[in-house]
Amino acid sequence: MRSGLARIVALAGFGVVLQAGAQGEATPGVERQRQLVHVVRQDCGSCHGMMLTGGLGPALTPDALAQQPVESIAAAIFHGRPGTPMPSWRTMLSEADAQWIARQLVAGFPREAR
Repeated sequence: MRSGLARIVALAGFGVVLQAGAQGEATPGVERQRQLVHVVRQDCGSCHGMMLTGGLGPALTPDALAQQPVESIAAAIFHGRPGTPMPSWRTMLSEADAQWIARQLVAGFPREAR
């Protein structure tokens, strides 16, 4: 059986992501994980680089995040960073989504399947 990440596919539009995501779910389901990969690769990639190696925002590679606690990364995703271009994503992501993204960034974020 293939893992959820191995079956990740691109979504047609960002609007789908805004309606998905279970609040309080410890680990997002496979479909939500697909959506989150799309959001990170497309929306976060616009500032952090499409390969997440840096741009307007810092690199989000495992090496660049090695000294950052997952909780700190998740908090930056969920709440943003005041005084910087990093916005809060809490209107579009649950805390579980932010935690999942942070864990994946530290591990090496998956690519979108085509």
